This record gives sequence, C-alpha cells and structure tokens, in this order.
Amino acid sequence: MPKQQDTLGKNTEQEFLTFVLGDKIYALDVMTVKEIRGYQAVTKIANAPDFVKGVLNLRGDIVPIIDLRIKFSVGEATYNDFTIVIMLNIGERVVGIVVDEVSDVIKIAAQNVKPAPESGVVFDSRYLYGLITIEQQMIILINIESLISSEELGLFESTK
Repeated sequence: MPKQQDTLGKNTEQEFLTFVLGDKIYALDVMTVKEIRGYQAVTKIANAPDFVKGVLNLRGDIVPIIDLRIKFSVGEATYNDFTIVIMLNIGERVVGIVVDEVSDVIKIAAQNVKPAPESGVVFDSRYLYGLITIEQQMIILINIESLISSEELGLFESTK
C-alpha cells in the first residue's frame, strides 16, 4: 500500500476515521484500521513506558496497546465498558491505540488540508499530515504509521 503522503495528491480524496482525545478531534487513514473494539485486560510489560498499557492476544497476534491519552497528556485515562481501542495494521504488525471516543469516517480532499504548524499542537508535526476544518471544528490529521513506527515509541522498526 502506498504511503498516504504519496497518495494525497492535489485532486484526491481520502477517507479518515475521526476520534476524540481530550477535547480535540483527530483523524487517521481508515485503511490502517483493522477493527474497533472495547478495552479488555492486558498483560503488563516490565519497564514499559506508562503509555504502553501492555499486550493482548488478538486471535493469535500479540498486540501492544498504546494509550494515546497518556502519551500526549490529553484526557483522563480511565478504563471501563466505554473505553475504545482502535486496532491498526501498521506494516506487518497489529497495534492497538486507546482513545476516548470514535466519531465517524470522513472524506477529505487533499486541497483542503492545511499544513501542520511546527509548534503548539499536541503531536510532533513530523507525525501530522496537516489540519482541516469541517463544520467549524479543527481536525488534526495524524500520520499514524509514522507515529507508531517512530523510535520515540520504540515498539518496532520503521516500515519505511
């Protein structure tokens, strides 16, 4: 599958899954989504950073679970029947991210995406495609593959 920055040409549209972290709306390439499920107990990993909640067995795959609310200090990290985990296909691996709420799938035209600022946003701009405003709400477009594959998270080698 081509990287999103390669396929987001001037006249293309792409689908993104929107989700909430704290009081902000984010979106990621819907093609990376394997499934959306409720949070379930995980096996803790010794010496893992706080944002790595642990791993779980998902139909034979050992899946690391990352809580983006903790990683980026947004929202209260509570775990109950309403906690959402988005399972993602990143390269050859599956990884889960914990979010506050999943919203919708939206189509975004590349020409409507504004470049990400170099500072002042929760995510490092290296992990952003840009920003878009829909119905007076700012949506932050995340390059989830770059974020999850980054040395900063250290989960596995980059797929680039």
